[in-house]
Amino acid sequence: MELTTAERHASGGELGELPAPNLIKAFYATVEKLGDDAAIRTEDDSHSISWNELRERVHRIAGGLVKLGVGKCDTVALLLNNRPEFIPCDLATVALGGIPFSIYQTSSPEQIQYVVSDAGSKVAIVEEMFLEQLNKARKDLPELEHVIVVDGEGGDHTLAEVERMDPGFDPAPIVDELLPDDMLTLIYTSGTTGPPKGVQLTHRNLMGLVGGFEEMLDLPERGAKLISWLPAAHIAERGAHYYLPVIRGATVTICPDPRKIGESLAAVRPTWFFAVPRVWEKMKAGLEAKLGALPDEHRQPMAKALEAAMQKVRLEQAGEPVPKELAAAVAEADEQIFSNLRKALGLDEIVGANVGAAPTPVEVLEFFHAIGIPVAELWGMSETCGVATCNPPEKVKLGSVGPPVQGIEIRLAEDGEVMVKGPSVMPGYRNLPDKTAETFDDEGWLLTGDIGALDPDGYLRIVDRKKELIINAAGKNMSPANIESHLKSASPLIGQAAAIGDRRPYNVALIVLDPDFAPVWAEQNGLEGKSIEELAGEEATVQAVQAAIDETNAKMARVEQIKRFKILPTEWLPGGHELTPTMKLKRKPISEKYTEEIEALYAD
Repeated sequence: MELTTAERHASGGELGELPAPNLIKAFYATVEKLGDDAAIRTEDDSHSISWNELRERVHRIAGGLVKLGVGKCDTVALLLNNRPEFIPCDLATVALGGIPFSIYQTSSPEQIQYVVSDAGSKVAIVEEMFLEQLNKARKDLPELEHVIVVDGEGGDHTLAEVERMDPGFDPAPIVDELLPDDMLTLIYTSGTTGPPKGVQLTHRNLMGLVGGFEEMLDLPERGAKLISWLPAAHIAERGAHYYLPVIRGATVTICPDPRKIGESLAAVRPTWFFAVPRVWEKMKAGLEAKLGALPDEHRQPMAKALEAAMQKVRLEQAGEPVPKELAAAVAEADEQIFSNLRKALGLDEIVGANVGAAPTPVEVLEFFHAIGIPVAELWGMSETCGVATCNPPEKVKLGSVGPPVQGIEIRLAEDGEVMVKGPSVMPGYRNLPDKTAETFDDEGWLLTGDIGALDPDGYLRIVDRKKELIINAAGKNMSPANIESHLKSASPLIGQAAAIGDRRPYNVALIVLDPDFAPVWAEQNGLEGKSIEELAGEEATVQAVQAAIDETNAKMARVEQIKRFKILPTEWLPGGHELTPTMKLKRKPISEKYTEEIEALYAD
């Protein structure tokens, strides 16, 4: 069937004037506006720095970096956890016209060596806990002249020493010469196959992103609060919890351990919160577990209220009228029940909540909309500076990633591949002209590798990665990500799932138990004290996963259903063999590592 123009093209409209010509100019404007307001803090306020103090520290670090030879277009590697030193070190490099980039904390010495060599860095700023890994990589990095340790000894310099090298330094003349098309940063894609590619992003890319995204996120002029908790090497962390607050003026609270983000939410009560789908799935599972443990006299009214709220959400999504009685019942439930749930989660002060980086089950989105947290999907890539489409808060369409943000155009190729144009699209990959040429068509459209569909309102729905679609033995195309999303949504016991079926007669799945929920489930089922490895072989575990498989299969076409599965006696960690640091499946390595288990599932 031939698609119409509306089904093949969507535009976010023309982007107005850029907020500033470069990041540092935007930072200075924030300093002038907010002055002594808190810029960066820790949860206990043992460290708190104002915008004025941040500017002073940026200048001191920049003065030291100049003494170490950092100038325009020089790259500086950052290997840090989420900590207060990250933003000033990054800004100091940018203020010199340099190009800072982050390395994933889970990187091996070989991976560190690859990206630092590709970037050609003479300077690295590192946390003491990663120094051993960096030193191993340094044996094959003759160009790396200076290693700065932010929190201890063992490198060539401490950060404190660097700050004392030229404390009166003022980078203003350099900042005045920074142009929108000058390089801002490198984002080394975590990649599901092959070595990472260095995505080159400019000041124009960033300013275009912020200018376009502002329409979707109405942060207050003063007093906005965000949490820094994702890996700084990922564009989501840089965009959401560094660039955006620096440009718009929001206090950043540091969460050094991403596993404790729930505690940070309750302590900080952020104005805006972005997370990957697994975080929202776990929050939903946690609330449902608490609900299920209540006495009947409390559980039943809450379950009834939630059912009514879900019904209201579904009617609204279908564009159908909501009966007055239902609306009144949900309003009462919101005041008496859901408001307390939002407060318990630490999400009672948000003006926006977003999810991205992977497909999110509609059931999860419906749940949070029902309790008054309108989580909205967005979509983008490192190559688009993070965000290309986003559901507007006033009109979220569940199951879609929204229309293009201002300044962005979307076009669908003949095979459904999503193509993007706009000011936030990268100029290319570092040192990879052939890969860059392959990634753009003759008209300058970025080929994203995602398959999508557009509705009449210009909302985009992502089907799956072009190269990851399952095409079974009968030639049927299926989305493994969609199947996996349903599986994880069906039971909190399932932490990860990999659907397999390419060129096969039917689909099977590798299942990994959730390390946080499995002990809770084990205790509830008389298996307390059992390890993940032991639980994987328990008949009760197999039955529980089978129930989730059955629930998932009931929602899918017969050809998509999971016929067999294997629970693996292991855990998949971000940055490990099976998952990227942002928890995307590494499908080829998984298929290679678990060949024996997969073949057994297809054996007669």
